Amino acid sequence: MAQKIIIDTDPGQDDAVAILLALASPELELLGVTVVAGNVPLSRTEMNTRKILELAQRPDIPVHAGCAGPMDRELVTAEHVHGQSGLDGIELPEPTMPLQEQHGVDFIIDTLRAQPANSVTLVPIGPLTNIATAFRRAPDIITRVQQIVLMGGAYFEVGNVTPAAEFNIYVDPIAAKEVFASGVPLVVLPLDATHEALTSAEWIAEMRALPNRCGPAVASWTDFFERYDKEKYGSKGAPLHDPCTIAWLLQPDLFTGRHINVEIETQGEFTTGMTVADWWGVTERTPNTLFIRHVDRDRLFALLSERLARLP
Repeated sequence: MAQKIIIDTDPGQDDAVAILLALASPELELLGVTVVAGNVPLSRTEMNTRKILELAQRPDIPVHAGCAGPMDRELVTAEHVHGQSGLDGIELPEPTMPLQEQHGVDFIIDTLRAQPANSVTLVPIGPLTNIATAFRRAPDIITRVQQIVLMGGAYFEVGNVTPAAEFNIYVDPIAAKEVFASGVPLVVLPLDATHEALTSAEWIAEMRALPNRCGPAVASWTDFFERYDKEKYGSKGAPLHDPCTIAWLLQPDLFTGRHINVEIETQGEFTTGMTVADWWGVTERTPNTLFIRHVDRDRLFALLSERLARLP
């Protein structure tokens, strides 16, 4: 039986690849996509999500716009990384599939109440505002979530938006704190793992040569996306952060990590948004997270190649 998931996202080129990987994988049943402000404002992220689904010829997947900003601070965006559209790299047509009228938070609540308990996995690959808002509004759903598999945070790799904080957590640290404290089983794909998931010129060429629409789109997105990481980190490719969440659901043996305690810093003068990961077990705080440290890069990209070739 396919694993039921809801993707919560703020596309983003790597978000787009994560969505495509999920659509290409029969092991997963994508119940819907909820959208949050993050990489770019909500009006852009919801449009980008619909463009991605139409590219993959899946207009049947409902898209629900959620929160337009974090819980208690101004929105921070990342056009300098993802471009003004959030999905720069290839010009996709304006979507014709509708945006659902129901708010994304209400979709999460209603879906978790309607599905059997512990049968739905939440996959947030942007700021955690929608998830935390749903938990605040309907605490009864918390125990119904099978698990949360999220991209966010860092420990050994420290921050990518401040010296201490990774972008998704930094955008809404209050939401992150509440999700990490919720008691839901958490799997966290931080920068420590995703910075190992680097594209290569050979892989991008392979995507560009696929005889479908999605492969060349992925190549174009990656061409645009990797310029930032090459300049910032001196790396040879771009890390595909968000697809690691979907890959973990498909093949968890690609990854290694530890069950540890992770707390979110919300009060620090210089460290707000930091994921304080007790990697060495120096506190007595109860482990609340499977914190992923490494990924088998070659096997990950073999999985991506095999699955993305299945798409239209």
